[in-house]
Amino acid sequence: MNHYIDIRLRPDPEFSAAHLMAALFSKLHRLLAQRSELQIAVSFPLIEQQHAGLGGLMRLFGDAKTLDGLMAEPWLLGMRDHSEVGAIALVPDHARYRQLKRVQAKSSPERLRRRSIKCLGISEQEAKARIPDSAAKWLNLPYLQLQSGSTGQRFRLFLELGPLQEAPQPGLFNRYGLSPSATIPWF
Repeated sequence: MNHYIDIRLRPDPEFSAAHLMAALFSKLHRLLAQRSELQIAVSFPLIEQQHAGLGGLMRLFGDAKTLDGLMAEPWLLGMRDHSEVGAIALVPDHARYRQLKRVQAKSSPERLRRRSIKCLGISEQEAKARIPDSAAKWLNLPYLQLQSGSTGQRFRLFLELGPLQEAPQPGLFNRYGLSPSATIPWF
């Protein structure tokens, strides 16, 4: 993770930054899902400056060859008018490190009820009694509103930023460019 590339969203009167970032991230995810290389990481450097969103900057990390190969793919089609892509650059020496990971909330009582009916073999009435609507746990974290390519369902991909660290933690990144254990440079 010694190189990075910035993709900055341009202001658009028709689409919100959150909508454009979700579209950009979806395109990245589709490309990462097709590739066997899992050493691409993603960050949103403006995440802390936003009230609830991720900001208008996506930063991708990897080695120079991997990033160059990623950017040679046509995954940004349809986003070129909405974004500015920087050059591949070295991570600054002064960078610190943070973890950016996905957090999944068990927020849908209806989903939990369906699962209980299926797994426990209980009736719908019993599931409603066990899991009231008040069982929803909402996260107060920034998120991307995405659509599943396999099921077509819309979902929120919640992101949690870990504390600053002086040394990097190695690990693998998933097809979202996130890791439950590895850190990314933060600057």
